[in-house]
Amino acid sequence: MKIWLDDKLVDEADAKVSVFDHGLLYGDGVFEGIRFYNGRIFRLDEHIRRLFDSSRAILLDLPWSQEQVCRFTCETVAANALSDGYIRLVVTRGAGGLGLNPYLCPKPSMFIIASTIQLYPEEHYQNGLAIITCATRRPSPAALMPQVKSLNYLNNIMAKIEAIQANAQEAVMLNEQGYVAECTGDNLFLMKNGTLFTPLIGDGALDGITRSVIIELSRTLGIPFVERSLTRYDIFTSDECFLTGTAAEVIPVVALDRRPIGTGQPGPFTHRFMDAYHQLVMSTGTPIQ
Repeated sequence: MKIWLDDKLVDEADAKVSVFDHGLLYGDGVFEGIRFYNGRIFRLDEHIRRLFDSSRAILLDLPWSQEQVCRFTCETVAANALSDGYIRLVVTRGAGGLGLNPYLCPKPSMFIIASTIQLYPEEHYQNGLAIITCATRRPSPAALMPQVKSLNYLNNIMAKIEAIQANAQEAVMLNEQGYVAECTGDNLFLMKNGTLFTPLIGDGALDGITRSVIIELSRTLGIPFVERSLTRYDIFTSDECFLTGTAAEVIPVVALDRRPIGTGQPGPFTHRFMDAYHQLVMSTGTPIQ
């Protein structure tokens, strides 16, 4: 496997970062997860734009342009001779002295991995997920901006541990006010009386790329869409529920906290979104070559 690391492609065994890198020491950095299908990288420009927005928000100046990072990403995928898979692009503050001061790091470091991924077993796409509500809450936007895809993922990991210990694949995370924010790695949507709902960004949800695609598809499919604060009650009483994410794509949810959602089976609107999303990712994107 070839890894893009600080302006060159290297073998996986040679892709190493310093133990003094502030991304490792303090989680000081940002990342993007990107999918590619049929020789095309899906929504590459949007992902790289968000990477630069995240970097700007934490005062991490990147020495590359957005166009260069797009090109580096394509080169990495091509070097691994892949047509379908997953990209993890990580930017760290770089190596520096011990201590929190980011100005001790003279330049950032970036690496790009292109590989394969399967977040959930195929059977869950057919039969749906049974998820839980976890006790771990999303941090307040006043403490950590949810729109920054930072390397600080311990909050999500602790929530994921709760899900695993409860024999669930995913967990709903609430904010401090008790409103639904998102799941540990996915955005959440529900259907009620023919209308699509999703939590407000201000309630702690990431403004996901796949989330935006689903909102676009709702207009294409002629399905009314509302973004508002949601509670567990809204999920319990919904007709359908599904999760979205770059790695997860679109996956049905059929139960929350052992309560069936709707009929307890993936619903017709969910299938429409799954089919429309699949058609879109297989036919659009930035060509790798």
